[in-house]
Amino acid sequence: MSGGESRPVSDAAIDDAILPFAVEALDLRGRVVRLGPSIDSILSRHRYPPPVARLLGEAAALTVLLGSSLKQAGRFQLQTRTDGLVDMLVVDFDAPDRLRAFARFDAGRLALAEADGRTKPAELLGRGHLAFTIDPGGDMARYQGVVALAGEGLEVAAHDYFARSEQIPTVVRLAVGQVVTGAGSHWRAGGLIAQFLPESEERRRQADLHPGDAPEGTATHSLAVDEAWTEGRSHASTVEDHELIDPSLSGERLLYRLYHERGVRVFTPHSVHEQCRCSTDSIHAMLQRFTPQERADMIGDDGAIGVTCEFCSTKRVFDPKEFG
Repeated sequence: MSGGESRPVSDAAIDDAILPFAVEALDLRGRVVRLGPSIDSILSRHRYPPPVARLLGEAAALTVLLGSSLKQAGRFQLQTRTDGLVDMLVVDFDAPDRLRAFARFDAGRLALAEADGRTKPAELLGRGHLAFTIDPGGDMARYQGVVALAGEGLEVAAHDYFARSEQIPTVVRLAVGQVVTGAGSHWRAGGLIAQFLPESEERRRQADLHPGDAPEGTATHSLAVDEAWTEGRSHASTVEDHELIDPSLSGERLLYRLYHERGVRVFTPHSVHEQCRCSTDSIHAMLQRFTPQERADMIGDDGAIGVTCEFCSTKRVFDPKEFG
């Protein structure tokens, strides 16, 4: 959980924000993410078909939920490689507040899937792998966690990641949708992560261990599911999609609905904004690393080298003479 002063419950909705919270009576910590103009800008710029937009929106919400846990400046990346018609998703979160994302998909296969009604996010993803990469920057080593995608979607994959890699009892909820206003329709995304973080590691381990997983001969009573986590997880699991993307429902009010009986505390929210890290200088440096022949193969009919960023769709044009 990010630091900050505790705050009273507010009804005012805050978009493009990360709201940390704690339910101390349940040893629960978590964050709520609400994405408005930032995700609308990303999805609308590329004119993604609605099924692809929903999937990428889920990936963006999940990336912000996880990347916002970084305690210092760094980069958190989510990337998928699958056999699905959306065969690649890439989402970058540059701490503390920058987000960018893109999806690669097969338009022909998507048309067939739409005709058959097979457009749920999990169906678009297919099977493959999901990688979470943390790059602290500088001389610090990168860390990567990989989890299999088996046709069950990003929420399930996130749960598998925390169970296998982090061994922290965790529940994740994601939602994406379009909200229609007088100014038109706009994409919104939301997410919630709640984690059981008691001081005792043994208590945390036992909380997410089903009795059927116990080694043979282990006393059943010693592996009882922790009641605090059972309660905390149950409440978080009741969150409905519309609650996560409702522009009239603040994160504070949502958390109050879930945990007011136990005393939920919210902390200072952190903003998020859509911003690409590409630049003319960085792309020029990239082109400089290619061989003269490779750059020659990139020259278009206009005699220039054009490079379009996959994230922000900005096209930059270079004169081949610049590279000697």
